[in-house]
Amino acid sequence: MKRRTFVSGSVAVAAASVLAAPAIAATIKPYSWDLNPPTDTRDNFIAWGKARGEDPVFLGQRWDRFQALLRNKDIWDAKTSRAFLLTPREEFASINPAIHKRAYEHNFLDIGYGVTMSGPHIQGRMTNVIDVNRGEKVLEIGTGSGVQSAYLANLTENTYTIEIIAPLAQRTRALYDKLIDKGYTEFKHIKTKHADGYYGWEEAAPFDKIIVTTGIDHVPPPLLKQLKSGGVMVIPVGPPGAQRVLKVTKTQGADGSITTSREDIYGGKIVPFVPFTKLEGDKIVGTHNR
Repeated sequence: MKRRTFVSGSVAVAAASVLAAPAIAATIKPYSWDLNPPTDTRDNFIAWGKARGEDPVFLGQRWDRFQALLRNKDIWDAKTSRAFLLTPREEFASINPAIHKRAYEHNFLDIGYGVTMSGPHIQGRMTNVIDVNRGEKVLEIGTGSGVQSAYLANLTENTYTIEIIAPLAQRTRALYDKLIDKGYTEFKHIKTKHADGYYGWEEAAPFDKIIVTTGIDHVPPPLLKQLKSGGVMVIPVGPPGAQRVLKVTKTQGADGSITTSREDIYGGKIVPFVPFTKLEGDKIVGTHNR
C-alpha cells in the first residue's frame, strides 16, 4: 500500500510541474455543508451528481467503489461516507491521461515525481479512524495528488497539508485553484505548504487530528507536540517496508505529563510504506528513520 514509489515515474507527468490553466467559468454547483448526496440507490446518486454538473460515468464508478468500501469496512459512518461521495477522484487523476479513467480502482496510480495517488481503501480507513468533525483543524503530511486533503475538506473548514517535493506542491496547489474556479469551492478550505513534514506546521498548531502517509520507525516528536491533548494521529510506524498503521491518541495530565495510546487499525497486518524522507536545504536527502 505504497503512496510513494521512488522509481522513475511518468516523464510527461513530471515535466508538467505546474498546471498553467486559466480561470474557467464554474460548471459545478458550488459547495455547501447542506449538500447531501443520496445513498439509497446507484441511479439516484448518479442523477443527483449529474444535476450538480459531474460526469455520470465517474459518478457510477464512485458509487461502486463506495459500496466496496462499505463491504470492506473501510468506511463506516455517515459523515465520512458523504465526504467520499463528494470527492471527485477523477479530477486529481486527470493530471496523467494514463490513469484518468482508473481513478476509482483499488490501486496506487502514478502521478509523476515518483509519487502515486493513494488507493481509496487505505484513504477511507485512515480518514474514518481519525474521526474528523466540522471545525476541527487537521494536518496532512504528504499532499501528493491532493485527493486526501480534498476528502478532508468535505469534513472540516480547516485542512492543512504539507508536501516535501516542491514542484509537486506547486502543481497540486494550482490544481486546487483550478477546481475552485470550476465550482468545487470546498477546496478553499485547504491550506498548502512546501516543507519537510516531519516538523509539522508550527505556526498553525495545535491540530485536532493529524494524518501521515509515509512510513517511519517512530512517531515524530514535533508532530506529537503539535497534536492537541485528546487529539488523534494516524501514522504508519515500523521498520522500512514493514509498517503497521497506528492510531495514536494523545492525553495530557493535570501535571502536564504526556501519555499516548496506540491501536493498530489493521489488527497487526503489515502495510509497507516508503520512508519518511527529509529535506536539507532544498534537497531531499535520506530519511527520518533513526
